[in-house]
Amino acid sequence: MTPNTGDDFVEVANSPEFQTLRRTLRRFVFPATAVFLLWYALYVLLSAFARSFMSTKVVGHINIALIFGLLQFVSTFVIAWLYARYADRQLDPLAASLRARVNAGPHAATPAAAPEPEAGAEAAPEEVESV
Repeated sequence: MTPNTGDDFVEVANSPEFQTLRRTLRRFVFPATAVFLLWYALYVLLSAFARSFMSTKVVGHINIALIFGLLQFVSTFVIAWLYARYADRQLDPLAASLRARVNAGPHAATPAAAPEPEAGAEAAPEEVESV
């Protein structure tokens, strides 16, 4: 089997299938990142400049700042869950078809040679000649 060269990777990276895969990935990643960063910036700005609002008690000693802080963790897990669903439905099928096309390229047409036996290795019982 001939190893892939840098030219093979450049060819795949320039293919329409790979460009579609990248575009599909960006369609989720960029908006999700922007929403999360805006949400985090809101939390930081409110903590810095709206102290009276953030210190408002909701239940007992739990205030709005604590709830917002915990919601940062919740939003992180929600984004990870949404990404996993998106990848399963949108990205993985595209990546699988691209992988199949690349593996079926000119290098995949030649069968792999059987590995050479190691020096000093014993032959398998069916290969031993009887005397």
